[in-house]
Amino acid sequence: MINQVYRLVSARKFEITYKDRTINKGDRVVVRPTNLSICAADQRYYTGTRGKEAMAVKLPMALIHEGIGEVVYDPKGEYKPGTRVVMVPNTPTEKDEYISENYLRTSKFRSSGFDGFMQDYVFLKRDRFVVLPEHINQHVAAFTELITIAMHAMTRFEVKSHGRRQTFGVWGDGNLGYITALLLKKKYKGCKVIVAGKTPFKLDNFSFADEIYNINDIPEDVKFDHAFECVGGRGSQDAINQIIDHIIPEGSISILGVSEYPVELNTRMILEKGITLIGSSRSGTEDFQNTVDFLAANQDVVDYLETLIGNVHEINTIQDISDAFEKDLTSSWGKTILEWKI
Repeated sequence: MINQVYRLVSARKFEITYKDRTINKGDRVVVRPTNLSICAADQRYYTGTRGKEAMAVKLPMALIHEGIGEVVYDPKGEYKPGTRVVMVPNTPTEKDEYISENYLRTSKFRSSGFDGFMQDYVFLKRDRFVVLPEHINQHVAAFTELITIAMHAMTRFEVKSHGRRQTFGVWGDGNLGYITALLLKKKYKGCKVIVAGKTPFKLDNFSFADEIYNINDIPEDVKFDHAFECVGGRGSQDAINQIIDHIIPEGSISILGVSEYPVELNTRMILEKGITLIGSSRSGTEDFQNTVDFLAANQDVVDYLETLIGNVHEINTIQDISDAFEKDLTSSWGKTILEWKI
């Protein structure tokens, strides 16, 4: 069959390309995307700020690695047409006894080296999707991949941190900070979650948090057992060092924010306090399954996550794609959702 792929060929320019695909392989299921979500990483490619070298190597490429779809065809008949699924963007090519699939250097990731979900149809191996319960809001489900980032970080935290988990600090008032703080509050019953950010109207959305502070006005006596950094960019340096100042000795700091530049850390206090730094990036199918199960069992969490639904765009033409990306650039809160009708 001929599959239409909507690729970014240069900054702010999409083109339709055609790819001939066979659908008789039993290990692949054909999925039609229905709802996609724009990520900051997609925007760096779209605007050309990813850097000339990366743009030259990776483009042309279909963007988007957050999304859900419906099964169109399963050659084995295990999944009925219309079955809703969350698509997993990470694509490993090998297995390792100790290294998770999302950390293997040989793994591929959609919209970061090979085509993402902006296609008429996506051909997925059977371990690259998770069935989505019907009652979960489809616009929330569209950014499941982002939720799995927090879920994966919490899984790593469980293994690598000590057992006193009464208070948590979360630095970052954006989408990831909101999700991480929410999941911590729900997962660790009775815990205190302290949120630090810099934008008042964003912090207003953290109604479930126990304490909320502007990063310029945090009392010296604020302390916590462990922390999650969700700032990223140049701001991650100040965020992590501020966390180091306030964290109780032998706590852990989970670093989730991505920075394009090296950052300087207060290693003296990391050593003096015996702090554990935990890096987390992306996620795998197991994280997707855990996340879907968690959302299915906690409708109140889904209700809170609906706060993150920002602009919703129906995509019928290639111009609609550009319009959605441009609108997303001006959005100050939440996730931009694409209803994929093209």
